[in-house]
Amino acid sequence: MKTVLQGLRASSPWAWLLLTLTLVTCSPRPSSLVRVNTTGALTVATTNSPTTCYDGATGPAGYECELLQGLAKSMGVRLELRFLPSREAVLEAVASGRVDLGAAGLDIAMTDEALLRHTRPIQSVQQQHVFNGARQRPGDPGELRGRLVVPAGSSALPRLNELRARYPSLSWEESAEDSEEDLLNQVASGDLDYTIANSDLIAVDQRYLPQLRVAFDISDTRDLAWALPPGKDASLFKLVDQYLAGLGENELDRIRDRYFGSASDADYQGVVRFVNDVQKRLPRFRPHFESAASRYGLDWQLLAAVGYQESKWDEDAISPTGVRGIMMLTMQTATHMAVSDREDPVQSIDGGARYLQHILEQLPESIHEPDRSWMALAAYNQGLGHLEDARVLAEKNGKNPNHWVDVREMLPLLSRERWFTQTRHGYARGREAVVFVANVRSYYDLLTWMSGGRAGPLAPNTAESDAVKSADARPAGRSAGARQ
Repeated sequence: MKTVLQGLRASSPWAWLLLTLTLVTCSPRPSSLVRVNTTGALTVATTNSPTTCYDGATGPAGYECELLQGLAKSMGVRLELRFLPSREAVLEAVASGRVDLGAAGLDIAMTDEALLRHTRPIQSVQQQHVFNGARQRPGDPGELRGRLVVPAGSSALPRLNELRARYPSLSWEESAEDSEEDLLNQVASGDLDYTIANSDLIAVDQRYLPQLRVAFDISDTRDLAWALPPGKDASLFKLVDQYLAGLGENELDRIRDRYFGSASDADYQGVVRFVNDVQKRLPRFRPHFESAASRYGLDWQLLAAVGYQESKWDEDAISPTGVRGIMMLTMQTATHMAVSDREDPVQSIDGGARYLQHILEQLPESIHEPDRSWMALAAYNQGLGHLEDARVLAEKNGKNPNHWVDVREMLPLLSRERWFTQTRHGYARGREAVVFVANVRSYYDLLTWMSGGRAGPLAPNTAESDAVKSADARPAGRSAGARQ
């Protein structure tokens, strides 16, 4: 065959050219999966949002961003993120084939299956009506007294049109310039009366904007997913869907907990008090938190969050059980940590930092960040023995003893006789440890945000893959941080 082709090329160049063009044009296009593997890059359109992707302390971060990084790593390719201004722009980029995948809190119900193919759900949310806590709470859409503004093309528009049939006075405006988060900021500042946003974004922003309040839900639970181009070629789609299926709901819950787990734990009055104490109390103690954290390889903001949960940064605090000082050390712990005066803030902070470091060193190497830090805080509150009991119960119940989201379920069982009789260390107020960790996480998030979004060494490394950011819209800095 090779000799025949060589002869044809020599005797009739035009025939050779025709044959070559025929072979080229008839050759099948490479599949989407082959193309990604050949280029070595998975190109993803997304938006800059705390619920999707943003510029974290160690690189691109966010719930969907972490899932995408895991996908790219499993494929052995680099992740190229293209930040676009809206979900509509993301969907258009996917439908036109300019990107391999779209990931931007995309509502399955709003996705045209003729134009796009969506994966299995990665998150479930509700659309909620939001107002400023200084105003009177409206009971339903008929009680609105002011301007309601939603982003242009909002996924809430179909539901609003349905509600107007029931509440004829309901009206709203669409803004082509403002995102959901922009409008939430306007409601929090009092410049806007109402808006509507997804529950995941509201929960995150309430930690930083305590004035935000939810009046009522306007939708049932809605599933969010990723979008890929339609067509006969489903090679990449199948791989992506298999990746999500392989993670399983438990792992998805664990990753969701990293970003949204503490979102609903900070109440309005508590946040207001915390912000006030950061301004008035913390400056006196901050140098000591920073010094102790540096000495023991900790994050000073995390250490300060523990101190706030323990004593509200009151050096004279004393509990009914006799623990005292900023870090609320017991006499036994203080002696073990060489603290002679528990009410001396310098000694107390140093002792608390050394104790937290000690706990971290005692945990099994199989526990990785951020779960390692979360469990260390539970042990700070209840002791290493009771934490280990909860981990044993987790394993007995078919859960992962190295994942905080699973161990957290087991800790409250330690106060129930049916369960604590199966453990080595017996009864414990495990629910108290769960609340302790949740509160510290909330305070840490707030403190990190107020300090400029700089997370410390306990933050999870969410930049394992080489994510390349295209500058369609460069994400603003914001950190999810390590959370305990």
